[in-house]
Amino acid sequence: MMQTLYVELGERRYPIYIGSQLDIATLLSPYLPNKQVMIVTNDTVAPLYAKTYEDALQHLGKTTATCILPDGERYKNIECLNLIFDALLREGFNRDCTVLALGGGVIGDMAGFAAASFQRGVDFIQVPTTLLSQVDSSVGGKTGINHPLGKNMIGAFKQPNIVFADMAQLKTLPLRELSAGLAEIIKYALLGDIDFLIWLESNIDELVAGDEEKLAEAVYRSCAHKARIVANDEKEHGERALLNLGHTFGHAIESYLGYGTWLHGEAIAVGMVMAADLSCQMGLISAEDVERVKHIFQRAKLPIRCPNIPIDDFLNYMSHDKKVLNGSIRLILLKSIGEAFITNRFDINMMKQAILNHLEQ
Repeated sequence: MMQTLYVELGERRYPIYIGSQLDIATLLSPYLPNKQVMIVTNDTVAPLYAKTYEDALQHLGKTTATCILPDGERYKNIECLNLIFDALLREGFNRDCTVLALGGGVIGDMAGFAAASFQRGVDFIQVPTTLLSQVDSSVGGKTGINHPLGKNMIGAFKQPNIVFADMAQLKTLPLRELSAGLAEIIKYALLGDIDFLIWLESNIDELVAGDEEKLAEAVYRSCAHKARIVANDEKEHGERALLNLGHTFGHAIESYLGYGTWLHGEAIAVGMVMAADLSCQMGLISAEDVERVKHIFQRAKLPIRCPNIPIDDFLNYMSHDKKVLNGSIRLILLKSIGEAFITNRFDINMMKQAILNHLEQ
C-alpha cells in the first residue's frame, strides 16, 4: 500500500510518497529532469541502500556519483558541506544536475543546502531513511548547517522535487533513533490534533515495536499536518513557527551538550515537557495535562529530564535561537492539549522554574 500527499506551493507543488518497498525507478523518474544525479549519504546508510539507488538511477539512464559523509550531528558543519561541493565539482556536475539526499535529517539538511547553493541552485530530492526525517526535516524546504553558537543558524529554504518515505528502510533503524522520530510525531498531536494524540496513546506500543502499517499511518498524519502548515506559511512568518514546539528549549540542550550527544528527538521531548510545565504555571493547562504529556514520551522510550545544565548557560543558548526576535525569546506554548500558540509574553522566572524542574539533579 502507498499513500500520497502533496505540499501545495503552486508551480512548486511536490508529492510525498509513503509506503513500504516503494518502486524507486518508477516513482522517481518523473521528478528527475536531469541526467546527472549526485547521491549524498553517510557511512552508515551507504552500505545499506546506496547501491540500490545507484542501480535504479542507472537503469533510468542517469549518470550517478555518490558523496559519502561521516555520520552524526557533529558533522553538520561547513567543513562537511564543502565535501559535497568538492564531489560535485570533481565529477564535473553542472547546473543541470540533481542532488539526492539519502539519509536522515543531517544528510537532508546538508544536501538541501548544497543544492540551494551549488551554481545558485539545482534540483533536489529527499529520500529520508529515519523516522524523524520522514516526518520533519524532509518536508518543507528548511536546509542548513549548525554553528557552535546555535543549531541550524546557517542555511536556506530549498523545496525538494519529491519526498520518498519508505517504511521498509526503518527496519535497520536503531531503537533509540526510532524513539527520537516518535518525538516529532507526538509534537504534531500536541500542537494541533487531539484526535491524533488519542490515536498515538492507543498505538504507541506498536509504533515503538516498529509496526510498519502503524508507522506509515503516523508518518502520513504527521506529514499531512506539516504539508498544510508549509503551504500556508512557507517561510515561517507566522503559523509555521508552531512546528517549533519544544525546540527553543531542546536546541539549547543540544548546543550545550554538544551536537550528537543527545539525539534531536530526545532533546525536543524534554523541551516539550518544559513548554508544558510553563504552560501549566501560566494557568493554561492542568497538572494532569502535564503528566499526560510526560507519560506519552515515557511510553515512547524518550527522556523527560536532561543532564544538569547551569541555568545561565541554558538561558544563554536559548537567547541564540532562531526564534529570538528583537532580542525577545519567543516560545511555543500550549493553550490546551492539542492547541499551541506563539508568545513572547511570559514570566522569565516561571520559565527558569520549568527548566529547573526537568534537569537531573
